[in-house]
Amino acid sequence: MLSKNGSGRKSLGASIVLFILLLLAPAVIPKFYTYILAVIFVTALLAMSLNLVVGHGGLFQFHHAVFYGVGAYTAGLILAKTSWPWWIGFIAGPFAAALTGFLIGLFCVRLNRLYFGMLQISLGSLIWAIAFRWYGLTGGDDGVHGIPMPEFISSLNSSYYFVLVVLGICLILMYLILKSPFGMTLQAIRDNPERCAAVGINVRRHQLMGIVVATFFAGIAGVLFIAVEGSIFPDLLFWVLSLEVFIMCLLGGWFTFSGPILGAAVIVSLRTFVGTYTEYWTLILGVILILLIFFLPEGIMGYNYLAKFRSWSKRMSANSLE
Repeated sequence: MLSKNGSGRKSLGASIVLFILLLLAPAVIPKFYTYILAVIFVTALLAMSLNLVVGHGGLFQFHHAVFYGVGAYTAGLILAKTSWPWWIGFIAGPFAAALTGFLIGLFCVRLNRLYFGMLQISLGSLIWAIAFRWYGLTGGDDGVHGIPMPEFISSLNSSYYFVLVVLGICLILMYLILKSPFGMTLQAIRDNPERCAAVGINVRRHQLMGIVVATFFAGIAGVLFIAVEGSIFPDLLFWVLSLEVFIMCLLGGWFTFSGPILGAAVIVSLRTFVGTYTEYWTLILGVILILLIFFLPEGIMGYNYLAKFRSWSKRMSANSLE
């Protein structure tokens, strides 16, 4: 127990130090890197929201980006096309995403595994098609640009701090949810849904609740996207983005809490920096994924490096004694 408490205090201390460093970062790094960090924060929140139902819930959530797009479009259209206060759009985005998740989830939770994912891709693609074709409302494939932002996030630095603070709050909430009885039940359903049903747990209801929670946080990420970019476009709802976010969870470690953050940082950095030199940056990502599947199947942060090191040390000690 003492070791666990000590480890928890170290993790908390490291998180606080990292948060302080990120607060100070805009004062010492170029604006371009400040922007990239803000994009990583937004993408990390989206990946974390997906991991709530994929890594911790065991659901095949193959089209999670559609809820991200719904949150962004709801907030963006309210800000761009109405005279309502900004906070209405910022609040409406996550709730619209959660409502969409609830409606799609009602159909999907009736199916298992791959069929769940395929139906979600189909229903999500319908929403993408509406955004892509409804020029009068959504701007079609052109999207909506130059969305007016409230005064307090009108600059790059201010939007960076806003995104960082909201991300911190969301991470705390997600951690508390996963440690709650609901979160523990969701993970038990992931491991053995038949046994959970046998002891009286309503599996479908918990899975649907997990989808609603995850899509709510995806909607928050969508709102943060327009706070950084000031625009919306149909690619936010496209299945390719869903696949990219899914890879972030696999890369960082989908059975860990903070693994998707690392995965988001790696992929956004690859896309930004390697993509400036070659358009085939996805080839490098493919090589990384192949190596990951063979050597780190549980992701970078899912691998127990300490246990492997201890095992290696014991073998070396045994060999030396011989």
